[in-house]
Amino acid sequence: MPSFPKYSTRASPTLSRTSRSRVLIFSCLVLFALSAFIFSLTAFFDPGRGGYRCLTADPRSVKVFWDRKSNAGDENKINDGLKRQKVMAFVGIQTGFGSTGRRRSLRKTWMPSDRQGLQRLEEATGLAFRFVIGRTNDQSKMAELKKEVAEYDDFMLLDIEEEYSKLPYKTLAFFKASYALFDSEFYVKADDDIYLRPDRLSLLLAKERPHTQTYLGCMKKGPVFTNPKLKWYEPQSYLLGTEYFLHAYGPIYALSADVVVSLVSLRNNSFRMFSNEDVTIGAWMLAMNVNHEDNKQLCEAECTPSSIAVWDIPKCSGLCNPENRLLELHQKEICSNSPTMESDE
Repeated sequence: MPSFPKYSTRASPTLSRTSRSRVLIFSCLVLFALSAFIFSLTAFFDPGRGGYRCLTADPRSVKVFWDRKSNAGDENKINDGLKRQKVMAFVGIQTGFGSTGRRRSLRKTWMPSDRQGLQRLEEATGLAFRFVIGRTNDQSKMAELKKEVAEYDDFMLLDIEEEYSKLPYKTLAFFKASYALFDSEFYVKADDDIYLRPDRLSLLLAKERPHTQTYLGCMKKGPVFTNPKLKWYEPQSYLLGTEYFLHAYGPIYALSADVVVSLVSLRNNSFRMFSNEDVTIGAWMLAMNVNHEDNKQLCEAECTPSSIAVWDIPKCSGLCNPENRLLELHQKEICSNSPTMESDE
């Protein structure tokens, strides 16, 4: 695989141990005090395992609260001087309580299961990875999740109900939380049922672009509806659509930092939410007049020397039978270890 510039957050070796300790303690205290006021998000780090921003440990899981009741002044507050983790891109792998097997397969394939491996992947590619999941009232499921977090420590936990009909809300919460925690050039939403080549994704995101507001994905067309009395999912509304807009397939897409900062500065209820998360994001991007960058390497049906994301398009919304297919694909040299061939896109 190609080499990449390394991203590091370690303290300068010229500081004494006492100085580093004082800086560390002060930074962590400032982090805890200010985090409640950023983008209506309150981030809490596990004090027993070390915080992600405290420079003593590898990346850790984090729990983020999305407060819909904050006033406008707090919701529109940007950064407030808090130093965020610097990476080229943050990749949030959207997952759910019924996807334990998928996560198990992912950790056996392209996503390392150990902390050191995850740290090496981040340093090699400039990409940080976390599983992103909400909450449930089922205490047994929450208990199982807590065990998994303790074992692997690779989660972003959102204080929002994990429900398929509420995926657009989860997606907005994800982008707000990601921006609060990471200083990135891109923020990537990915599903837990695709086979991904992180090295190739890194190369794609690192390319120079003339537009600062970029919506990157494998694009498809969807109808624009002209009758406000009909919902988008009602069959009659399709007959009334006279124009079409491009939007990315849901399994993976990326938004540049300038796009995400526009999202996090808005009230949580200021955008129209559709039932489909990818249609919702596509509608928002159309309204924001961002640059759409179409890349078919993000929706390959088979592994190739240039494929970035592989899933069973159009048969399934991701890989069909992902728990087994992820393992099968990883055994193929063309999927897991082939050199990258530059494409003309």
